[in-house]
This record gives sequence, structure tokens and C-alpha cells, in this order.
Amino acid sequence: MLLVWYPKCSTCQKAKKWLDARGIPVETRDIKLENPTAEELRAWQRQSGLPLQRFFNTSGQLYRSLGLKDKLPAMGEEEMLGLLATDGMLVKRPILVGGDFTLVGFREAQWEERLGG
Repeated sequence: MLLVWYPKCSTCQKAKKWLDARGIPVETRDIKLENPTAEELRAWQRQSGLPLQRFFNTSGQLYRSLGLKDKLPAMGEEEMLGLLATDGMLVKRPILVGGDFTLVGFREAQWEERLGG
């Protein structure tokens, strides 16, 4: 499995600790150093079943400074994917990618259900 995270993010740290405590091995990738591509994001979005808007880090400074809350509803999917692919700080994290699933954000109950506890 791949954990796309930002090591300085407290939620990401919590997710990593949760995985470690359960002995679940993951490959980690720093989202700030290696931003997801539009193709990766498209595949993860399809696999997650979530709307693309859920992949935006709505609490991030960049999201707010770009005024995306008001701009996203008018954007098409390709435009959103292109924007997300420009900067990892725009992407909600952590993202856990498995063979047949993608989890966005760390909600312990959801991860527990998916991965077992």
C-alpha cells in the first residue's frame, strides 16, 4: 500500500502511527516533495468513489488564498485535476492507496472498517 502524506501534518502522523501499531506495512510518499499527477489523482478518485472536490485540502492556506471555495463549483473535472496536480498542499491528506481502494483523509472508523483493527 502507498501512504501519500505530509510528514509535518498531525493527522498524517496519526494515520502513520495507526498503521504502524497494527503492523500494516506501507510505502510512504511526501506529497510536498512528490506531488500526485493528474493521472494518479484521476485513478484514485475513481477508486475511492468520492467526488473530486473531496480531494481538495479545504483547510489549507493555499486553498483559501486562491479563493477555491467560490471557484470550485464552476470548474470542470479536468481543470480541478490540473489544479490539484500543481501543488501537493492543495491535496487532502493522507491518502492511502491499496490494490482495490483509496481512502482520503484519516477517519479511524473508516480505516478500521477497510483494513481491520
